[in-house]
Amino acid sequence: MNISALLTSAGINIGLCALLLSLYSVLRKQPGNINVYFGRRLAQEHIKHQDSFSLERLVPSPSWIVKAWESSEEEILSIAGLDAVVFLRILVFSIRIFSVAAIICMCFVLPLNYHGQSLHRFYFKHIPSESLDVFTIANVKEGSKWLWVHCVALYIITCSACILLYFEYKSIAKMRLAHLIGSPPNPSHFTVLVRAIPKSDSESFSDSVKNFFTNYHSSSYLSHQMVFKTGKIQKLMNDAERIYKGIVLLKSNQLHPRCVPNKLTCGLCGMSDPIVIYSRKLESVERKARIGDSDSFSEPKECASAFVFFKTRYAAIVASQVQQSSNPMLWVTDLAPEPHDVYWSNLWLPYRQLWFRRIATLMAAVVFMFLFLIPVTFVQGLSQLEQLQQMFPFLKSILKKTFVSQIVTGYLPSVILQLFLYIVPPTMMLFSAIEGPISHSGRKKSACCKVLYFTIWNVFFVNVLSGSVISQLNVISSPKGIPTQLAKAVPRQATFFITYVLTSGWASLSSEVVQLFALILNSFKRVFCGGSYDSDSTPSFPYHTEVPKVLLFGLLGFTCSILAPLILPFLLVYFFLGYVVYRNQILNVYCSKYETGGQFWPIVHNTTVFSLILTQIIALGVFGIKHSPVASGFTIPLLLFTLLFNEYCRQRFSPIFHSYSAEVLIKMDREDEGSGRLDGILEQLQAAYCQPEMMVHDILDCEDGNSGGGESIRCSQELHKAFVHPALGRTSFSRLQQVLLWLSLLVTFQERNASK
Repeated sequence: MNISALLTSAGINIGLCALLLSLYSVLRKQPGNINVYFGRRLAQEHIKHQDSFSLERLVPSPSWIVKAWESSEEEILSIAGLDAVVFLRILVFSIRIFSVAAIICMCFVLPLNYHGQSLHRFYFKHIPSESLDVFTIANVKEGSKWLWVHCVALYIITCSACILLYFEYKSIAKMRLAHLIGSPPNPSHFTVLVRAIPKSDSESFSDSVKNFFTNYHSSSYLSHQMVFKTGKIQKLMNDAERIYKGIVLLKSNQLHPRCVPNKLTCGLCGMSDPIVIYSRKLESVERKARIGDSDSFSEPKECASAFVFFKTRYAAIVASQVQQSSNPMLWVTDLAPEPHDVYWSNLWLPYRQLWFRRIATLMAAVVFMFLFLIPVTFVQGLSQLEQLQQMFPFLKSILKKTFVSQIVTGYLPSVILQLFLYIVPPTMMLFSAIEGPISHSGRKKSACCKVLYFTIWNVFFVNVLSGSVISQLNVISSPKGIPTQLAKAVPRQATFFITYVLTSGWASLSSEVVQLFALILNSFKRVFCGGSYDSDSTPSFPYHTEVPKVLLFGLLGFTCSILAPLILPFLLVYFFLGYVVYRNQILNVYCSKYETGGQFWPIVHNTTVFSLILTQIIALGVFGIKHSPVASGFTIPLLLFTLLFNEYCRQRFSPIFHSYSAEVLIKMDREDEGSGRLDGILEQLQAAYCQPEMMVHDILDCEDGNSGGGESIRCSQELHKAFVHPALGRTSFSRLQQVLLWLSLLVTFQERNASK
């Protein structure tokens, strides 16, 4: 690829970005799109839009960029939590380190690479037709005395990265501690999840838990809550909850003075009259309930899992980290996730089954990674015109045209690879769910690691291998020659990485801010199905896709910094644009549903250190090829220094992100006990981890007069009368349907009272 092909690709992406960003600045002003572009603010701040028309709504403006840039870190922390702040810190770190790298490498390394063979003068008139290879270290002649400049640049970049990493790690660790101390009392700090409870013929699981913790944790044990396997109730509850949400939205629409009932007909939905739709849905639930009444509400079955509550935070954290039994496969304890973060269906899984699930998902992920070699190899074939013409002789005349060849080599490969990569995150999220995590945030963190490993392997290593090494297998005479070939391959593939930054970086940020899929779906709902806002449909931030993407670009920046510095300006544009776009999305679009307390940062730190070490190993191989023993000798101490730095950070900061200190926990316990808040916190623990499906049984008992829950039933009946549409009220509800619907109404009523 030459400079003109690169400029063609850059021009296409710049035009696409400008178009999409301008389109977004107009679309966000339209009242009908408020659900798409202000989902978080609708759900949390309950903002209202004005329908008055003005010409300003049709004029693009950069006001959203200013608002996103001016928002403070404290504001983002209060709105989206610590995970959002950590993600933005990744972008800030990337901007800082690659600004240093761009200044050093563009001013000193790039001219040396271009002049490679002779240091005389620039040939400006020849630059547009020059191959990008002349701007890489491959153009520097062997034995050049100027390779020490590349070594010095590598030292500056590595030392700057380590210094910035240290201060970021230290700052985020302090923020994590402040977040723990300053947040309101969390039930998860007093709760331990116990799994692999041994089965006894003489007593139930519940009695076993009570006897065990009364015996071995008598001074700190408070109570426990068993986990039940509830059969078909969960599915019926989900159906009832969806119907309830639709009823509430229908009621809110009817109360709106400008709402006009939608009775249009579409080929996909049939009659879109809401009353008809919900009546049919209720009939469907009724049929399912009648079929399942015989077994759905039978006595729930206890599982070998339980939530155990302790009197202090310190006692809970000690119990979660100490091995409870001489058999490590029994009485396995973990600190419980937050109540709304619990992945209930995975708590039913037998603990001995988890190792098999992890092995199976690991093997499935490896198979998926190797299957992905097919599209990656195909993409690499597109970047080489000679091979493409040999495979498809009938395209020779078309590919000889300058503009077509520039599009095929400079733009098409990255676009095709990006399209294939869209299937990776949902696949890895499925694998992570099958593994058996106990929390939704844990599943997302696991998916983040899987997507990260997948993208680094397929986008970086496989592209390097398939693009260079595989085509030169006849040159490799022994395994000792593989490092040498890799050192030659990475600079040659730098041109593909530059175009990948343009298509996967710039263009993806533009599509992220426009929210194209959500925009199309919202327009469809408004036209055919009645456009009502559902707060539960507000998406959460996709950390499992965006964190790996940012870290991959960091890897490309480090590995190509001294080898092909031309990538650095394009990366800086991506990080600056991403900083603004993601701040805007966090403030307006995404809701923070699950919080890990900044546990994504150790992943960032480890990946950055891995990128630095990989960069140094590749540089060591390049210096060896170029016969520069001085540069090679000075690179080895830098490699050792990076490893020692990583070990220091692992010992100094990593434990803060995996556990809590006794000093902090005991201090918090004493403060709560002194202020009298501790008793109130302990009283709420049992209700905090009440399994949603078990509330159905409690309501049934209340309805039958077996317990004193009449007030809750009366409250739910009043809510039923207040929200249900009169036409829907005439539909005959089965007893099970009423209970399920009352449950949803009751939960919402309690949430509203809590918010008041």
